[in-house]
Amino acid sequence: MSHDPQAALEATRLRRLIEDANYRYYVLDDPAITDADYDLALRALEKLETEHPHLRTPDSPTQRVGIAVSGTFDPVRHAVPMLSLANAFTDEEVKDFVRRIEERLDWREPSFSVEPKFDGLAISLRYEDGVFVRGATRGDGAVGEDVSANLRTVRNLPLRLRGDDVPSLIEVRGEIVMPRADFLAYNRKMLESGGKPLANPRNGAAGSLRQLDPRITAQRPLRFYAYGLNLPAESEGVEAALPFERHSQALEKLREWGFTITELARIATGSEGLLEYYRGIGERRDGLPFDIDGVVYKLDSLAGQREMGHVSRAPRWALAHKFPAQEQATRLEAIDVQIGRTGAVTPVARLAPVQVGGVVVTNATLHNADQIARLGVRIGDTVIVRRAGDVIPEIVRVEGAGREGDSQPWAMPAQCPVCNAELVKDEDGVAWRCSGGLSCPAQRNESLRHFASRRAMDIEGLGERYIEDLAGFGYVRSVADLYRLTLDDLLEMKRRADERDGTTPEHVVKSGAKAGKVASKWAENLLSAIDASRNAQLARLLFALGIRHVGESTAKALAQWFGDLETIRHLPWPLFKRVPDIGGEVARSLGHFFDQTGNQQVIDGLLEAGVRIADAHVPSPRLRDGLDFAVLLADCDIPKLTTVRAAQVAVAFGDAQSLIDTAEHNLVTAGLPAETASAFVAWRETPSNAALLVRADAARRELLENLPQADAASRPLEGVTAVLTGTLSALTRDEAKEKLEALGAKVAGSVSKKTGFVVAGDAAGSKLDKARELGIQVWDEARLLAYLQAPASLA
Repeated sequence: MSHDPQAALEATRLRRLIEDANYRYYVLDDPAITDADYDLALRALEKLETEHPHLRTPDSPTQRVGIAVSGTFDPVRHAVPMLSLANAFTDEEVKDFVRRIEERLDWREPSFSVEPKFDGLAISLRYEDGVFVRGATRGDGAVGEDVSANLRTVRNLPLRLRGDDVPSLIEVRGEIVMPRADFLAYNRKMLESGGKPLANPRNGAAGSLRQLDPRITAQRPLRFYAYGLNLPAESEGVEAALPFERHSQALEKLREWGFTITELARIATGSEGLLEYYRGIGERRDGLPFDIDGVVYKLDSLAGQREMGHVSRAPRWALAHKFPAQEQATRLEAIDVQIGRTGAVTPVARLAPVQVGGVVVTNATLHNADQIARLGVRIGDTVIVRRAGDVIPEIVRVEGAGREGDSQPWAMPAQCPVCNAELVKDEDGVAWRCSGGLSCPAQRNESLRHFASRRAMDIEGLGERYIEDLAGFGYVRSVADLYRLTLDDLLEMKRRADERDGTTPEHVVKSGAKAGKVASKWAENLLSAIDASRNAQLARLLFALGIRHVGESTAKALAQWFGDLETIRHLPWPLFKRVPDIGGEVARSLGHFFDQTGNQQVIDGLLEAGVRIADAHVPSPRLRDGLDFAVLLADCDIPKLTTVRAAQVAVAFGDAQSLIDTAEHNLVTAGLPAETASAFVAWRETPSNAALLVRADAARRELLENLPQADAASRPLEGVTAVLTGTLSALTRDEAKEKLEALGAKVAGSVSKKTGFVVAGDAAGSKLDKARELGIQVWDEARLLAYLQAPASLA
């Protein structure tokens, strides 16, 4: 193990830099470095700690990523009990609280530290010599659960405190919350990726801290707000007494040590001061960045707190003044579905109007179909609706006694309500999506953006703003309409956009000799870029269509194996599985996409507008080995029909129609077990399954008839894996990759024993070193260019 002193100094410097950046960002709200510089520093520290493991400390910023699965939570006895707060719901109860303190202490209009009551998860943190050592939940107030590993992943929770005046042992109390904006962004991301959204910010915060795997917690947008400080009884010497006299001073000291303190904390005097603060926070509640359910009043004098003491499980010197409940009962009148920009389907409840938290609510999110099933929601039910600030209202439960006799179960509709395309369920069984990507108006802007992107059709100049205006003003309803745009269309679109925005028209020159002349160069350039994209490579066009699960490499594989858009767009989905690395999920996604009439109409529109495939070719002869009937049967995912049983059926019946028409006893006679025969008959009784098998068999036979004989000379690198590293001068890496793939090679991103050869350009790094270590052929750029001029087998 290396103990380089320079490495230790650099690790210390980087940790201080990152800690200071965290403090300025989370506590002072005054970022000192850019996000890019922060990421560079963090990566540099990670690299140092990997190369020198002894430098990795428990309080290092690199330990926030979640590094272990805990399996369970150990009990933790709080050194200072985590007391609950008494609640007040009326002005009179607040006045009584103040009056009791005045009478007991013989004080007039005492001062209070006041702050919002966070709606999150209460946490106690223990620091020894300024280093975070343990964190626990409230539990029953005396014993909580050790969630230290999860707390280390919370970005604004300091792992080492700042300053030289930190007592050797302290406990800090506060709340783990999930900010509203981060909660909404996280849920959008989950819905778009087919993941499971969180129910609400509070449940999201609490559930995140109780994940058994800290790596999951690390992905959640959590924040810690400190609101209390204790010195446990085992603290000794001068540190046994707090170094300040007021709670508000303790909060300021916590901020200096590195904790985030709410900017809404104030000092209020007497009951009228408390009620004024309560009303002010209530008015601001919906605009706050986090959920709150009231405000907290704490006697500011620490000596006064000690004299007041506590009763049972609550202090006499503090009070939680709760806001009116933001939950109300109403009738669920209907459930509709909304389609997101990427096709994600979100069920939305239509409610009888009800006032929740001062706002009339008529709609509420139901997240996904699984959430509806978990809640047991039926149309006509009486449901409880919750609203938390700016968060979209949601249904939290069904009122058990409120179910009407005419309530109806709900099922996901079969078609998209916007474009009528089929709604399909993701393989994970949670998310649903509209399969009408090209033709669905709800997905139009996203499909246009993707279609025009650099790695797709590469239409330079067609940015987000123009896409929004072209679609918004009705000039473009699908990607095919891009190829019908005229100069007049673009200039009129720009004029209308300028009028809408109240801006000076950018397309009219305002000064100089040519004042008043229409500036149309931008439009001419955009039309030229659109026109240039008409002559398209098949792989680029397939990628540009935005088919779910079809990335660049899958699009290239489809182009290489099937060769032509007309072949691909009419293939039944099981035949896509004949392409290496395409499994059932991708194949079904392709099938769903091309089965939608709207998508086919858009492709027709592209071809009619002059888009042509520049590199079309006949299907690869390599398909021949995988196009027998037995393979097709196995590819159709027929229940209980294994590869061996599929071969038996293929020999006995020969084609799909004969198999569909045969009786069940004939299947048994042909050698199938009765259970397998019965499962097949049940499968084929679904008309769409029978039609799929017949259609796929016909497509299989047509492909076989049109396949050329294998020509090894045209693909001399078939089965060879190549790796590119370093910088090439005559070709870009993408160009070199395309040329090698055209010759049959698979271009991989890493070197292994299976690599055939490595092309090394200038400044080649670790891949070149590994190739030499493994004894793999290494080509320089000159050899690559020579080979591309006269390709031959590597054998």
